[in-house]
Amino acid sequence: MQARHRTIPSVLSSFTMLLGGSLFALTAPLAANPAQTGPTDLTSQALPAAKTTKAVAAKTAKPATPKAPRPATPAPAPAPAPAAAAAAAAPAAAAPAAPAGTAFEVEAPEALPVAHWSQADARALLVAIRGIGTEGLFARDYQPAALAAEIAKGESGDLDTLASRLFIWLAEDLRDGRTPMPAREQWFAVDPDQDLHPNSQLLAEATELHDIPGVLASLEPTHPDFALLKDMLAKAKDPRQIAMIRANMDRWRWLGRDLGLQYLMINVPEQMLRLTVNNKIIHSYRAIVGRPGKTATPQLAEQVKNVVFNPTWTVPQSIVVGEGLGKKLIASPAKAKREGYVATEGADGMITVVQQPGANNSLGRVKLDMPNEHAIYIHDTPNHALFALPARALSHGCIRAEHATELAMTMAILGADLPPETAIEYNLSGKYTKVPMIKPFPVYVTYFTVARDVNGLMRSFPDLYGRDPAVIASFAQPRQLHTTQRKSNEAIIKLDNPL
Repeated sequence: MQARHRTIPSVLSSFTMLLGGSLFALTAPLAANPAQTGPTDLTSQALPAAKTTKAVAAKTAKPATPKAPRPATPAPAPAPAPAAAAAAAAPAAAAPAAPAGTAFEVEAPEALPVAHWSQADARALLVAIRGIGTEGLFARDYQPAALAAEIAKGESGDLDTLASRLFIWLAEDLRDGRTPMPAREQWFAVDPDQDLHPNSQLLAEATELHDIPGVLASLEPTHPDFALLKDMLAKAKDPRQIAMIRANMDRWRWLGRDLGLQYLMINVPEQMLRLTVNNKIIHSYRAIVGRPGKTATPQLAEQVKNVVFNPTWTVPQSIVVGEGLGKKLIASPAKAKREGYVATEGADGMITVVQQPGANNSLGRVKLDMPNEHAIYIHDTPNHALFALPARALSHGCIRAEHATELAMTMAILGADLPPETAIEYNLSGKYTKVPMIKPFPVYVTYFTVARDVNGLMRSFPDLYGRDPAVIASFAQPRQLHTTQRKSNEAIIKLDNPL
């Protein structure tokens, strides 16, 4: 016991160095009942019972769609002449071929909103289109010659229709990415930006405030890596390098423009996990990710809901039945107890095996719950030697983090207002304890093959899952019209053994 308490000051010291001493300012601890000796679930203490419903509703409600600014002198857009409207509505972009069995709607150009365009605003749009190469996009996708010809004719319904359509196409690609959804392999992270900044709002802001370049610039991802990629693109000469940079710039647009003040990010090709607080990388951790093939780690945007200290592990049936573990443990309760398992046999003969907390638990000492349809989560491992390997695509999809205990305690402190001393007590108790997060803590499981490394230098990483070619190939094709598809529609592979 004395040795255990001597451990606490040393761990607290390392946490203070990690987060600049700010941890001790946190309040409202979640505490286990000292009289309780079994597993502890602190969910009921996360929020006062009387306020739970309202508080949860406020946190889970979808953000309201921002309203477009009201024009000083509202005026309907002039209707184009029938012949002109037909010509303007003819899309230069290709309609994507939806995979069989899907019902995604293609965005019809004639259905897009139309605003009135002054010649000055239209010229500003033309300048933006001609210079869009600096953003990793192609001016040819946005018909600069046709727009210049309409501008030369003066203000008209034809100019309004064409300029509105080209502005929206450009804004969509800057906001959501140019790569068609079918080329975004295993990308299940849903980008919220089109809900927060819909086309009609962007068009209204640009034309009513007469700030075309400002509205377009406001769509740029805020993560520092995007700006670094943009700088790299300006200097790149090699066609292959240019294509790689474009592909990775576009991947940033597949995420939300602003990722938040604190979050976890896993870059699968780099096999690293980073904790970011107040837009600064606090710490980087080596990670073990999924093997290529059906066990590849999918790309996700989720939330950490619980930090679990000393987790249990329900052994998958592929091991319980397939490897005969269940029958062996039922036949030898002493063996089960010695190896840290609890085996139970149901009335139907089905055997369930749960590995108890301990040094040999397959999940290690901690787990970060991030509920998702793929059953992917972040956890520790008893086999820390694997983190020394340069190639760490070894799991069945889940993410193992080096120094996971330090990470989990930091998450509990930042996201659950848990005092450092309490976090350490829970960890050292050896008892299952689930601490619910009371602050949003996003997790982004990403796939960047050109990004900053642990030394802050931009470099390329191996394309572990072979996902670059489809993205690069899409840039060689005409721009496709956007659809209602928001994430990959590939089959979800939910393995019964996520380790």
